[in-house]
Amino acid sequence: MTKEYDLVVLGGGTGGYVAAIRASQLGMQVAIVEDQQLGGTCLHRGCIPSKALLRSAEMYRQMKDVEDFGIELDTYAFNLTNAQKRKDTIIHTLHEGVKALVKKAKVDVYEGFGRILGPSIFSPMPGTISIEHHDKEDNTMLVPKQVLIATGSKPRPLQGFDIDGIHILNSDDALQMKELPTSILIIGGGVIGVEWASMLQDLGVQVTVVESSEHILIDEDSDVRHEVKKELQRRGVKFLTGAKLDADSLKINDSFIDVDVEQEGQVQKVTVEKILVSIGREANINQIGLTNTNIQVKNNVIITNDMYQTKESHIYAIGDCIGGMQLAHVAAAEGKIAVEHMAGLNPDPISKNQIPSCIYSSPEVGRVGLTEQEALEQGYQLKIGKFPFQAIGKAHVVGDAKGFAKIIVDKKTEDIIGIHMVGPQVTDMISEASLARMLDATAWEIAQTMHPHPTLSEIFSEAALAVEGLQIHG
Repeated sequence: MTKEYDLVVLGGGTGGYVAAIRASQLGMQVAIVEDQQLGGTCLHRGCIPSKALLRSAEMYRQMKDVEDFGIELDTYAFNLTNAQKRKDTIIHTLHEGVKALVKKAKVDVYEGFGRILGPSIFSPMPGTISIEHHDKEDNTMLVPKQVLIATGSKPRPLQGFDIDGIHILNSDDALQMKELPTSILIIGGGVIGVEWASMLQDLGVQVTVVESSEHILIDEDSDVRHEVKKELQRRGVKFLTGAKLDADSLKINDSFIDVDVEQEGQVQKVTVEKILVSIGREANINQIGLTNTNIQVKNNVIITNDMYQTKESHIYAIGDCIGGMQLAHVAAAEGKIAVEHMAGLNPDPISKNQIPSCIYSSPEVGRVGLTEQEALEQGYQLKIGKFPFQAIGKAHVVGDAKGFAKIIVDKKTEDIIGIHMVGPQVTDMISEASLARMLDATAWEIAQTMHPHPTLSEIFSEAALAVEGLQIHG
């Protein structure tokens, strides 16, 4: 079967389906080719399931302190089976919602593996999509005017630590655990590693994190990563930073794993029940037909311009497969820009310094803009306001007064160039900071914005006042 479209999207994850819906709104006839399920990694193996389990872990941790809130319980326990059922229910509900949205937008969905063909009898240009169906039917050929590659990413492997799904896991495997281990070694102290460390420690697992860099969360502001590490250590997480793993020393037995870790010239043997490899993600671009085109690839990601065009001007690429910050909301924004550019709408490019990012550990982290270190390296003269949740009344009401907000200001222009938060519910509150960056707000303007009392958001006005040393409650 052969069918023509204005646009074919390879990949039905967050970036892909959002782009498809937006293209349909712009009057295009659109198809999505998805090898697995609509919603992609974020919905099925990433953002949503991991945050559902993090919420379960958070609830369990909070149960330990319920007596402080006047609640008396004789006993309580964590049931992983029920937590997994809740996670799966959330995924199913949202998956059905995505399917309904795509259907409403009259976007056709083809199940199977899509591959880009070169010039052929179907088209003089590369871009025809050949779909290999799971049921071994004859391939379907889609002939589009435009192609959008949104194939996402997968967990990056680590040489010498082969994933078996039993003893050595990646994040996909960890989300399907039926029983909690007594101990785990997490390789990688980035965002995913820290979230898993926070979750598993809260659930009673003894966690050790090995990170080759001198610091965890290397891309975060130094004050933020120090605060996160301090709190996780207080809860029992062990960190080995600036460390190297000796893959040759790896020994796997039925009930435990031994591996040597070198740190500051000293070697210690670590014994755990499981290992979680969490060293980042790599683009899903193998076997999709890039060699049939002039599309450029560098460091295993597709190269595009700021409108997400590849070297083949009618083929675009977005999301994890082009590298960058690898965030679902970034992929969605890139997808909308790409299809609007196809439609001749001349959209504005994304500014990296206006992209909010979140870490859903406990404590939570939210940021937008430059870190203090990045701003100094770029030659800015700075004014900084920092204010603790300890001085915010609602934080005590909530029962979590750890952390702070930090506002970084360009001394010459008074523009805010970075906002960093660590503490309760900051992943929700960071949107105000993102709006401030979008509008080129000053600290004075945030300070003059009335924030209701008592709320956690009051920390914004206090941190803004602190830029000039005028904070009221600190």
